[in-house]
Amino acid sequence: MRRFALSATLTAALAAAAALPAHAEVPKVVVSIKPIHSLVASVMHGVGEPALLVRGGASPHSYTMKPSDAKALSAADLVVWVGPELESFLEKPLKANAPKATLLTLMDLKGLSLLETREGGAWEAHDHGHKGGHDHKHDHKGHDHAEEHEELNSHIWLDPANARAIVKAAAEALAAKDPADAEAYRTNADRTLQQLDALDAELKAALAPVKDKPFVVFHDAYQYFEARYDLSAVGSITVSPDRRPSAKRLSAIRAKIGGLGAACVFAEPQFEPALVQTVVEGTKAKTGVLDPEGTELPEGEALYPTLLRNLAASLRGCLGA
Repeated sequence: MRRFALSATLTAALAAAAALPAHAEVPKVVVSIKPIHSLVASVMHGVGEPALLVRGGASPHSYTMKPSDAKALSAADLVVWVGPELESFLEKPLKANAPKATLLTLMDLKGLSLLETREGGAWEAHDHGHKGGHDHKHDHKGHDHAEEHEELNSHIWLDPANARAIVKAAAEALAAKDPADAEAYRTNADRTLQQLDALDAELKAALAPVKDKPFVVFHDAYQYFEARYDLSAVGSITVSPDRRPSAKRLSAIRAKIGGLGAACVFAEPQFEPALVQTVVEGTKAKTGVLDPEGTELPEGEALYPTLLRNLAASLRGCLGA
């Protein structure tokens, strides 16, 4: 009798479970680069894991798609990328392999602070590519994407205020795809926003002692970080990471380093370090390394705050705080 009663109870429980509405499958999310992947992973905490395309030490400037990447795109419900200005390798694959996926193009987000790309090898101190302060925004209405973003710097994640906008947009895009877990996404987003606020305050305090010390970077990847913390970058070695600078360009930067007394010239892990040694010859500048994408960091939620803390530590260490 007891065995029959237990069986009847189990049968009733299974029938009740079958009558409940089925939980929608967690969306398959693909993210282009590690810093953005970190922010999206934080929003998806406890619900699912986004896939990452540009792994390890690879750079989006020179990345080549793999068959596994095409497979991930073909299965994606949501693809999060900065835009063709940064991940040009993704333009054709998105059309060919992910025609049904929702695209979250971060350069198109409303409320994002966008800065214009700086030209030439030497910049004026505190020249962040725009006039009238650090809150310059571009209107996204009525413009062709390529035309609108042609002169904009795409390293948007290096400003924590932009990271806030990315987190909010990711949470809403995920909630739309997966209403059953919408509350979890929004709760995770709120937690992440609080962490970003604390990180921002920490970095402001850490970088205040070196904000007036001039330095040179490998390429113009750090403008959002410079603008946020009022730093004094005075030039870059190369306009594009995949384009070697001319001898004239290197000479102009070396003169700028000497003329302004630049304290440091920064290389990047994945690009040619010999160029940095070339421009510091005959100057008193030290050399350091900055990594704007976390190429040497393990992917995941912790990457984004670690990335920004590492930038601050490298700047303080080389600039002599």
